Amino acid sequence: MVVPMADGSKLLSFDIQRIMQLLPHRYPFLMIDRVIEVDGDNSAIGIKNVTANEPHFTGHFPGHPIMPGVLLVEGMAQTAGAICVASRGGERPGVVYFMTIDECKFRRPVVPGDTVQFRVRKLRNRANVWKFSGEAYVGEAKVAEAIISALIAEDYNAGRGED
Repeated sequence: MVVPMADGSKLLSFDIQRIMQLLPHRYPFLMIDRVIEVDGDNSAIGIKNVTANEPHFTGHFPGHPIMPGVLLVEGMAQTAGAICVASRGGERPGVVYFMTIDECKFRRPVVPGDTVQFRVRKLRNRANVWKFSGEAYVGEAKVAEAIISALIAEDYNAGRGED
């Protein structure tokens, strides 16, 4: 979907069907429901509606459900991954490997009923390596942040040292 802006530029958005074309992730590991304000491979906002019936809440923690922080980082990565793949023509690569997670901070718990916005901004891209700054928000409150990088590989053996 294309959203025209007042300055004449256009921003894209991806619904869940488009996200599933771009990313290999599926339930229960698909961490984004929609991607809005897509500016090429420069920036985007991923949306996650957190619900009580997600499987991680049965054990994290009974009677006091909190979304695991690692899943917030994964939501940032999936948002960044979706715009990277879309910018390459929308054909899904073999696999995306996390390379680094730096300066990660968790600021407050995310609970069922929250809507998380994963705001990602490209810091750099060289060949198949991408680096993004990511922040997760619930409303106006920043709940997590990290700098992430990943390698987009054409096949599943890339980076494993195997031929």
